Amino acid sequence: MHFQVIHCHPLADSYNHALFETTVAALQARGHEVSATDLYREGFDPRMSAAELRSYYLVAYDDTAVARYTELLRRIDGMILCFPQWWFAMPAVLKGYFDRVWGPGIAFSHHVAGGIRPRLTNVRVFGVVTTYGSPRWVVWMAGDPGRKVLMRALKPLCQAGARSFYLAHYDMDRSTERSRREFLDRVRRAITKL
Repeated sequence: MHFQVIHCHPLADSYNHALFETTVAALQARGHEVSATDLYREGFDPRMSAAELRSYYLVAYDDTAVARYTELLRRIDGMILCFPQWWFAMPAVLKGYFDRVWGPGIAFSHHVAGGIRPRLTNVRVFGVVTTYGSPRWVVWMAGDPGRKVLMRALKPLCQAGARSFYLAHYDMDRSTERSRREFLDRVRRAITKL
């Protein structure tokens, strides 16, 4: 299978980057083709342009500025996102990726009767590897909005019945070397099952 692993963290020496590298290495060890996408290192601009916004409800969405990302999205069999949750949500750069790359005619189609129809039928696996600074109970009390956006709004744009997983290390602000190592091992084990 061809996986795209999308990483979004400004620090290349972060724990999140270690999760990204672990994910990529585990997929490659299983013989999968991997397109490693590091949004910060690639200088991805999260700002939607006026042309993109104006074309959002027209016949053809203007994806020329992000064409290499949309072309890859149309080719992959699976996607794994690797990022931290900041204020119970994905970083702005990753949000901008979804705003600009998962546009109409690419990730979905506007339906004449209202609503949208999924178009990413090629994506058979949708996974998330993430961290939260807060303990799990705080995330739960807040309603876990970050998970809901990913699993209830974005995953449904993929193939019906797509395999999915959501791996989270909670309470990073008080994490230990042991908790971080154990979570890396958990990620590695989960990825080797793909």
